[in-house]
Amino acid sequence: MFSKLRELLIGKTLKTEELEGEKLNVFWGLPILSSDAVSSVAYAGEEILIVLIGVIGFMAYKYMFYAALCIVVLLCILVFSYRQTIDSYPSGGGSYIVAKDNLGTIPGLTAGASLTIDYILTVAVSICAGTAALTSAVPSLLQHKVAIALIMLVMITIGNLRGVKESSKLFGVPTYLFISSCVILIVTGIVRHFIFGYSPAPLYPLPQAIGDITLFLFLRAFASGCTALSGVEAVSNGIPNFKEPSQKTAKSVLGLLAFLVFFIFGGLSFLSTIYHPVPHPDVTVFAQIAQQVFGKNIMFYIMQITTALILVMAANTAYAGLPLLLSLMAQDGFVPRQFSQRGNRLSFSNGIIVLGAASALLIILFRADTHLLLPLYAVGVFLSFTLSQVGMFLKWKRSKTLGWKHKAFINGLGALVTFITVILIGITKFFHGAWLVCIIIPLLVYFMLKIKKHYTNVAEQLKLSLEQRPNNSAITNNDQHVIILLGSLNKSFLKSLNCSKCLSKNIVAFHVSTDPIATEKLKRKWKEYNAGIPLIIEHSSYRDIIEPLMNFIESEDRASKHGETVTVVISQFVITKWWHNILHNQTGYFIKSMLYKNRNVAVLTVPYIIKE
Repeated sequence: MFSKLRELLIGKTLKTEELEGEKLNVFWGLPILSSDAVSSVAYAGEEILIVLIGVIGFMAYKYMFYAALCIVVLLCILVFSYRQTIDSYPSGGGSYIVAKDNLGTIPGLTAGASLTIDYILTVAVSICAGTAALTSAVPSLLQHKVAIALIMLVMITIGNLRGVKESSKLFGVPTYLFISSCVILIVTGIVRHFIFGYSPAPLYPLPQAIGDITLFLFLRAFASGCTALSGVEAVSNGIPNFKEPSQKTAKSVLGLLAFLVFFIFGGLSFLSTIYHPVPHPDVTVFAQIAQQVFGKNIMFYIMQITTALILVMAANTAYAGLPLLLSLMAQDGFVPRQFSQRGNRLSFSNGIIVLGAASALLIILFRADTHLLLPLYAVGVFLSFTLSQVGMFLKWKRSKTLGWKHKAFINGLGALVTFITVILIGITKFFHGAWLVCIIIPLLVYFMLKIKKHYTNVAEQLKLSLEQRPNNSAITNNDQHVIILLGSLNKSFLKSLNCSKCLSKNIVAFHVSTDPIATEKLKRKWKEYNAGIPLIIEHSSYRDIIEPLMNFIESEDRASKHGETVTVVISQFVITKWWHNILHNQTGYFIKSMLYKNRNVAVLTVPYIIKE
């Protein structure tokens, strides 16, 4: 029943060999990995106005446009910098890999923790902003905004569990509809004003000025508008998601992303200076501009629907970026290893599920209010920007390859500007919620180091030396079939082998290959170690262990089909701390549950205690 429901929701299981077909070209990669940055323009301008308009009144529109220009300049610097990151780190990982390689483990983990928070907030903010666009068009839905946001979250999570290729088709079209609608809005708004002299009155009264523009006020506005740059790093993080040549494809997507943000954010900021929208809790600034340009006709509702869709679809950037980042960190041992495994549809499904659950918690806690979530948003974004740029600057300075001075200048400038920006955001947003991020990032780094320490400790205790080869003369003469499940060659396997020798001389080691690289490494180690028993390797295209094992047990060269008993030996770690169980796959538990259903199979569990 469960498997049928799962197949209905996320589709049939894909073979590992189909992974290349799941990768993205420029056309579909643009909406998936740039929807966050493109959609941010729908609320970034409003955040600038909220800071300015209550203090300087009508003059806010002039300085809003100046702040938008500064943000566009910063965008250009980041794009040039990240193009160099794409060239240097084709395996993806973005800020985490760059900082870890060039600055050390702690800065790398800090970048990873910052990006993790950023991606979770991206999903929560995007969906809450999409809900706000919907309730702006239909105010009667305001009382149900939390429920609407959660429904949208479930839908987009299921869509991403269906795989990268399917999610790009499901969610790519709304992104292109939003881009087209914005182009029509900007062009129509400018033409109506400058050619036909159309200048409507603001929909809401403008506040009276109570002060003058100051440097600190302008910097606060700039810091608020920097949310428009969230998602820029996602392209460099997700290079493995692109079709070959992946680096060239990624750079093309990054260039198109920069142009779209420049045109749409700049265009909407310019329209604000003409149509004078006023921030309102129930109607977004974007909705006000659309209403003034088109009136409340079909185009207005198309704008609101496409805006709601793109803001929800913006979460795709996080769904494409965070699971891949977690898989890289899992391979390094800093987060649970389960995050490195691909699911039925070849997506990193564990990362997708965790991202959805964390975002749902934020939506409920902050009552689906975008303005409450945004102060937490930009600190992590720009901290990861800064660490990435500093890392790249040091890389060029150390390597001194051809043209290194030019490249170092670009990354050095990016590091300086983003460092200043993160300080500004930290100061101006600290008491509005940024303090929470400043606590969470060190806590995440601490837990990542604890996880790494545990995995290192386990590896040290399980490590085999050539002097620990088994004594094959101790094997009994019993002909009973014994199969030892082999994941990796270590001390727990040696203990299982010694126990098996007490049962029979007819012993084989059985390994299910789901990762060709890991399997080749195991073959080399097995040949060097010479365990004295045959090694059987079965490839699993669907990354399933149980079915190949059952097929092997029931094959003609096994005795179970003739009524004789086959003993399957499973190694099991015994962990002293309860939370360490979360860090291991518990695959043995699921295998035993299936084997218990076969009356001709005996299961022997061999415990191996991991000391702390």
